[in-house]
Amino acid sequence: MKVLLIRPRPHKETIGLQNVMICEPLELEYISSNIEPLGHKVEIIDMILEKKSITYFIKKYKPDVVGITGYIAHVNIIKNYAKEIKEYNKNIKVLVGGVHAEVNPEDFESKNIDYIIRANGIKTFINILEKLENKKKTNNIDCVYNKKKKEVKKETTFNYLFPDRSKVDRYRKHYYYMFHRNCSLMKTSFGCPYQCKFCFCRQITDGAYFTRDLNNIIEELKTIKEKEIYIVDDDFLVNRNRILEFCKLLKENNIEKRYLIYARADFIAANEDVIKEFKKVGLRAVIVGLESCDSNELVDYNKKTNVMINEEAVSVLHKYDVECYGTFILGLDWTKEDFNALHKWIKKLGLVFVNLQPLTPLRGTELYESYKKDFIIKEDEYEKWDLAHLVVKPSKISVRKYYWYTMMLYYKVTVNPKSAIYMIKKYGLHDTLKLSYGAFKVNIQYLKKLIGGK
Repeated sequence: MKVLLIRPRPHKETIGLQNVMICEPLELEYISSNIEPLGHKVEIIDMILEKKSITYFIKKYKPDVVGITGYIAHVNIIKNYAKEIKEYNKNIKVLVGGVHAEVNPEDFESKNIDYIIRANGIKTFINILEKLENKKKTNNIDCVYNKKKKEVKKETTFNYLFPDRSKVDRYRKHYYYMFHRNCSLMKTSFGCPYQCKFCFCRQITDGAYFTRDLNNIIEELKTIKEKEIYIVDDDFLVNRNRILEFCKLLKENNIEKRYLIYARADFIAANEDVIKEFKKVGLRAVIVGLESCDSNELVDYNKKTNVMINEEAVSVLHKYDVECYGTFILGLDWTKEDFNALHKWIKKLGLVFVNLQPLTPLRGTELYESYKKDFIIKEDEYEKWDLAHLVVKPSKISVRKYYWYTMMLYYKVTVNPKSAIYMIKKYGLHDTLKLSYGAFKVNIQYLKKLIGGK
């Protein structure tokens, strides 16, 4: 069968990190590599980078099946794509998958979407194609969403072929994350062993956590031409012995690449020797969920860390010249003083790169029911559920003031002579200007929210 796989372009209302990062559609590359050996012909279209319409590509490739992936902010975009596809040819089968479809599949219910993949994405995609090709009934396929039953996510291993990165060769020069150019993605574990109240990760695997074999990961690294590797595990630094073995295997196989990972502050603070060894074999930057400069808030989030641990983690990363990208949750009961306190703490830590997210109680997390009555954005305005819009009314200040203080905090941290000089010295003028331009476009979006007051 002819299969067209699509990564959607964000809605204009979505406050877009694509202005400072565009990463490859790894999930679609996995689908491609695992269905083509079965005789199917696959094309991948990245609508973030394409200017032409969906209809143009449907006419060009004439697919039998279209698969679309996305996050919560893409729900309406995906539904519109499906409508456009069906209007062109109602016989084309439309499949939707991705993390939001797995946790909240009902959001994709539409007469234009034939299959919503609820679990075990690659295996389920293959099963759907097999049924369609052999003209068998498809109304009761395991792990396809059916409102009458809840699927159990049975996979606790990941034994699939490596992603086919060649399918997006024409886009690869555009894939980057901040200063990591050109960047290739890897996934080495699934789920998360922790239970933070705000986090969506555990819902995707129904609480399970499992890892890939390290030798298999090394073999995949050998196939990747890019030097910059972004390991997109929810938390790569979980087991110190696994990470030390990974470092050992990198040395033994003479793999010279640079790594961007996610990690928790408590692991970094308690395992300085692991960071030291990892740095030797290419660790370049770590995205750390610092979340707050208030230990009471960390307790409320069930983060299992405290401010002292956060400070120690940042200190360890600075000691070994590993960049720290700090992520923070902005409280819904904050005042101007709270924003100022966070700025003072960030300045104390010497952080240059931060991601500031208003507390967003996504459906599926423990916080959802507690805040549902205070939503100021409708749940079907999916494009605004981007972890940047305020979706809950602040309790102590206006929406406008909240956006203003958020913008000012970004400016104070990143738009100052000291930060500019640091970035230029470390990353060069060209890349600093490109990142600054992307950040400027994000701030224009925030400015519109500030003016509109919503």
